[in-house]
Amino acid sequence: MNICVFLSAADLDERYTGPARDFATLLGKSGHTLVWGGSDTGLMKVVADGVQEAGGRLVGVSVDFLAHKARPNADQMVIAGNLAERKALLLAKSDAIVVMVGGTGTLDEATEILELKKHGKHSKPVVLLNTAGFYDGLKAQFRRMEDEGFLPLPLTDLAFFADDGRAALAHLEAGIGSR
Repeated sequence: MNICVFLSAADLDERYTGPARDFATLLGKSGHTLVWGGSDTGLMKVVADGVQEAGGRLVGVSVDFLAHKARPNADQMVIAGNLAERKALLLAKSDAIVVMVGGTGTLDEATEILELKKHGKHSKPVVLLNTAGFYDGLKAQFRRMEDEGFLPLPLTDLAFFADDGRAALAHLEAGIGSR
């Protein structure tokens, strides 16, 4: 399975890097391909290293203004002309999406993917990996949106919140297997 992971390219502390490394190892050992933003820095590097070291493949989609940070030894690297093209390519190359910790770029990617899913533009499973409760506030906001009628679909049809990598991968493998 090609699993797109949206996450930060920032250097983060062990509270985030440890679980990211564990998830990456699970992906690689399970024979999955990582589809990611292609960066060889920060948490993106941690995940790419973990997948590659565990025997998984790497498919990167960088963007022209970040191409100098692209991982040199990815199995495949595509350079998109802009961020919108990058997001479209990441979605097209993946069977499922995992949103890990990140900043505004990661949040932008997550909300666009969820909006496209809401409108039936894809039916791929989406998991928010809620490492250290990082997405607790977002989960509460989504529940409020659902309760107040802003989501035309139940939140459970849009996304799954996983507390750890094992739960995230189990959800994805069950969802893809049931298609």
